[in-house]
Amino acid sequence: MHREKIAPRPDWKARLESVGVTYHTHEDGSPYWREDAYYRLSMTEILRIEQAVQKLQAMCIQAVEHVLEQDRFQQYGIPPALVPAIRESWERDEVSIYGRFDLACQEGGYPKLLEYNADTPTSLVEAAIAQWYWLEERFPGKDQFNSLHERLVQAWKRAAGYLPLGTVTFLSQDTWEDHQTVAYLRDTADQAGLSTAHLELEDLGWDEARRVFVDLDGNPVRAAFKLYPWEFMWKDAYGAMLSQVPRPCTFLEPAWKMLLSNKALLAVLWELFPDSPYLLPAYLDGPRDLSSYVRKPILGREGANVEIHTLERTLAAAEVRTCYGAEGYVHQAYAELPEYGGFHPVLGAWVVDGEPAGMGIRESAGPITDDASCFVPHIIEG
Repeated sequence: MHREKIAPRPDWKARLESVGVTYHTHEDGSPYWREDAYYRLSMTEILRIEQAVQKLQAMCIQAVEHVLEQDRFQQYGIPPALVPAIRESWERDEVSIYGRFDLACQEGGYPKLLEYNADTPTSLVEAAIAQWYWLEERFPGKDQFNSLHERLVQAWKRAAGYLPLGTVTFLSQDTWEDHQTVAYLRDTADQAGLSTAHLELEDLGWDEARRVFVDLDGNPVRAAFKLYPWEFMWKDAYGAMLSQVPRPCTFLEPAWKMLLSNKALLAVLWELFPDSPYLLPAYLDGPRDLSSYVRKPILGREGANVEIHTLERTLAAAEVRTCYGAEGYVHQAYAELPEYGGFHPVLGAWVVDGEPAGMGIRESAGPITDDASCFVPHIIEG
């Protein structure tokens, strides 16, 4: 794996905006999308990443089964009232569209799982569309680990057989990134032949008489894709409705994905598969014998409230959010990210309908990947 410099396309901002990446620059003027660099990987490295994703996905499914069988919801900070809905979601075999494993790349070794963004992963438009068009313009004839678009369309076609009849409503919060991510996923569902609609999350209502979620016109919302974390949903005004069995709405990602989007998963995986070359030691009750470790809120996001502890120093994330940490922390062995020209990449390996589908790379100047980290495109060469 190599990081290469390259001259930006003269009109790169306009090109990104034309495919939906309107958030290419941070508010302080620094780039979110890097146009002056790319990563070059060999096919051997790509196959190694793809195999890691296949193995990790299989282990995660076994971890879900284990948590359900052993009733370990308390360790996940999941309220007892939600447990029946999670069990029902799993027993009904509700479909999952997508997820993203964040991996630490190891030179010549196995990728290591840092966390699984299994519920509301973003950077999808960048990975599926923006870097593909970049590749075609800058390196025509080269390849990329990227079959995201085609696999998403096929995933929606399969999901159609499991979802309630009618329209799938796509819910998003009022941010540029969320809007574009949801718009893109809705487009893939449209291409799969589903009937779709869009609704701002705050406009989702509840009809007590009919016991159903509704849109602004009072139409029932019985199937919905939501770019909103389950742990936020159960704390909102309609949290009690989510615990009903049978539930009034089938959500994507499904309720059972709560057991994968929670970082308590890392400790469960290590407990079940301590010999896996793709895992780092992780514990819920403290760092135990780890001399260097990362403390992460089990429901944290975007690197907030993360702390790295080594023998030499303690490094805390730049951002602290009071909403993270109350449910507990996981302590994971510290995997030092490799450095390329002063930057530390994390591989975002995508899963669509349970299968490897592509990759995006985020890099940061420091060891903690957060919301200020940059997206960098990649190519396969050699």
